[in-house]
Amino acid sequence: MPRKTRPDPWPALMADAALLSAEAGAVMMLRGWRLMAGGAAAGIEAERMVGEKVAAGFELAGALASAAARGRPHSAEAAARKALSLYGRRVRANRKRLGRLGPSRAAGARRDRG
Repeated sequence: MPRKTRPDPWPALMADAALLSAEAGAVMMLRGWRLMAGGAAAGIEAERMVGEKVAAGFELAGALASAAARGRPHSAEAAARKALSLYGRRVRANRKRLGRLGPSRAAGARRDRG
């Protein structure tokens, strides 16, 4: 009897990475508007951006090290899936947060009240 083969996981991982890349591009655009506007909001966003990147790197390293220490099966596929999951959550949260402001508010534009 022929042995069942598992489907190759990499095409799905590459598709997920492409979607994450597109979503990250939207976050970069929204953040760019915020940073170009200047002011206190731009400074806060710049600090948040750098801090989030450092925290995400440490979180991923810790998760992978913890999995290895517990003896869980560790593969390149599992590491890629974990990275996409972790960064995906953060990118979606930033897109949601920055998108609520809209382009004009993200840019710091003020409405004419007169």
